[in-house]
Amino acid sequence: MQAVTSFRGAELSTADIGQTDMTEKTYLVFVSSATETCGVESFARLLADRMDPRARRHKLGFDLFGLVKALSGVDAVIFNFPVVGWKKKLVEPTLAALAAWLMRRELVVVLHEWQALDWKRRFVLMPVMLLASRVCFSAPEIADEFAASPVSKVKTKHRAIVPVPPNLVPPATLQPGSRSQALERQKQAGRLIIGQFGSIYPKKQSTEVLAIAADLLARGHDVGIVFVGSFIKGMDNIERDFFELARRLGIGDRVTVTGYVATDAELFAIFEQVDAFCYLFPEGLTARRGSVLAAGLSGKPVIVNAPQRADALAHHGLFRRLIEHKAIHLVDTDADAASMADAVLKAWHAAAPRIEAGTELQRLWSEIVAVVDDG
Repeated sequence: MQAVTSFRGAELSTADIGQTDMTEKTYLVFVSSATETCGVESFARLLADRMDPRARRHKLGFDLFGLVKALSGVDAVIFNFPVVGWKKKLVEPTLAALAAWLMRRELVVVLHEWQALDWKRRFVLMPVMLLASRVCFSAPEIADEFAASPVSKVKTKHRAIVPVPPNLVPPATLQPGSRSQALERQKQAGRLIIGQFGSIYPKKQSTEVLAIAADLLARGHDVGIVFVGSFIKGMDNIERDFFELARRLGIGDRVTVTGYVATDAELFAIFEQVDAFCYLFPEGLTARRGSVLAAGLSGKPVIVNAPQRADALAHHGLFRRLIEHKAIHLVDTDADAASMADAVLKAWHAAAPRIEAGTELQRLWSEIVAVVDDG
């Protein structure tokens, strides 16, 4: 298989970012025990790794002795919300936050969603939010949602917007597997492969990719569709309804859902077989879409509808640079499947973008660490 030569050397060691001296703050970053992580927890784990040696992970639970021992060696704690692996943990976040507060540790919350959360989840998070020393938001839209909530009136004004990184980074080598090889055979047979990376769920409008594929098929293009990810668990009938729609559109036998892929090397081997990635979000592109960033670093064009607000990406240099270099192609915010299909065909025939992923990611993580440190 041909290597993605434009993006080699993108791996970053923990020494590249977060170089520290002993005067800098040390952190405990809360994570879950999940083996398959959501995007929010992936960020939390990466943040701890990038800030090493002055940050380390700690699994959230009821081990109070272990928590107090861990807190004794740090200056601050970091929560990221919402974490899918904590969905059933109703008390533990508050207990951990209270322990940190009683031990006079700074409490940093990185909030990735707010209004989109079920009200019961917001209720569970409120004690933690009230105890927070600083709040970082994944996008200006989330900051505005929180500012409009009652809890915001009595909460710290020490707030900031933090740029969200991609869910993964291009590896030094690819690791082809059965899934990428199956897609490669489709491409060799002449198929145009469109895809989407990330979890599949209704609020993401993942099914719009099916409509785009159906439009391309109606124009006479032999098209295949790959969803690099899996369905969000616990949502009734999502998978059944998804495949039923694919059958109704006449593309049921053209759809591949990879499920969970364990390594970046295998993921990017799958990405190598995609001709164009497609995203059509109800709110347009926002800065918290780490999956779009990851696709944008793959060397394949990404078609996505533009943000609703002009300042949505103002704080996120990597998103802006990917758009400037045509790695990400913006269409109208209210674009339909036909407009997306037009953009796919245009990008498919354009020259592949060249982005120095290693340099860009090092710059991005430096920005992230600076915001988390200083708010």
